[in-house]
Amino acid sequence: MAYLLQQLLNALPMASLYACLAFGYALAFGVTKRPDITFGALVAFAGQICLLFTDYGWNRLYLVLPAALGLGLVSGLTYTLLAGFWNARYVMLPLHNRSPNAVIVAALGVVLLLSEGARLALDTRSLWLPPMGQQMVTLLMVDGVPIGLTRLQLLHIALMAGLVVGGHWLLTASRAGRLWQAVCQDPLAARLIGVDADRIFVLSLLAAAVCAALGGLSATALYGTMDFGAGLIFGLKVVLIAAVGGYSRPLHSALGAAAVAFAEQLWGAYGPMVWRDAVLISALVWLLVLSRRERIIP
Repeated sequence: MAYLLQQLLNALPMASLYACLAFGYALAFGVTKRPDITFGALVAFAGQICLLFTDYGWNRLYLVLPAALGLGLVSGLTYTLLAGFWNARYVMLPLHNRSPNAVIVAALGVVLLLSEGARLALDTRSLWLPPMGQQMVTLLMVDGVPIGLTRLQLLHIALMAGLVVGGHWLLTASRAGRLWQAVCQDPLAARLIGVDADRIFVLSLLAAAVCAALGGLSATALYGTMDFGAGLIFGLKVVLIAAVGGYSRPLHSALGAAAVAFAEQLWGAYGPMVWRDAVLISALVWLLVLSRRERIIP
């Protein structure tokens, strides 16, 4: 029982990360109505820029570790938001207005640009952060066995859950949320009543970039490193998870993502690790086929 409870607690950091990423992806898909692989690239880009500037602050500016890490986090967030705004305003918006399906092709070009740019900046190196916040916080005792999480894991869970809860509140209780829902449901009708649909489109993709950036930075601090392979795997899982949860309901997407993270952790605890991603992705595809509904996408 103690082992099972510890595994369930171990799933919370990944569940909160998946929930945050799925929530952000649903915000973007709501206005584009097309799958977008740049979301996972932004997750990886944020983490790699953070590692680059942390390394620069530590080895070139001779900063203490908290200051170097702060420089990396601020730089990763800033660069990712700039990349997200540029992608939304100057790539996705013109293509979406002219030919929505071109968004899918353009996303591949943006992924290559971000991945190669980060690779060249890092000089094809893998950088790692030192272990931080590893002090265990005991949450309960089972048969004399302490069960808990580290301080950094608890901070990560609080940040990711706070983003989802705050984002859901904005969507349901604010004017911005009503405008987002109007543009998602019928952008032409929204334009006819005076809503600036293009502005909502850009802000939605920028909000998704915020979720991707904070998720990537938090994951980098938690696991110590980030590469584009991990970012693209995150992106692929989020695309499938969000589809199962429902793109039009970001909170449902987030809850579905959290459930998948628990399944992933339990498989890793009781099943062969080498088959984990293959089994989970196959299961998500199977669920998509079973829940597929015919509908016209404009």
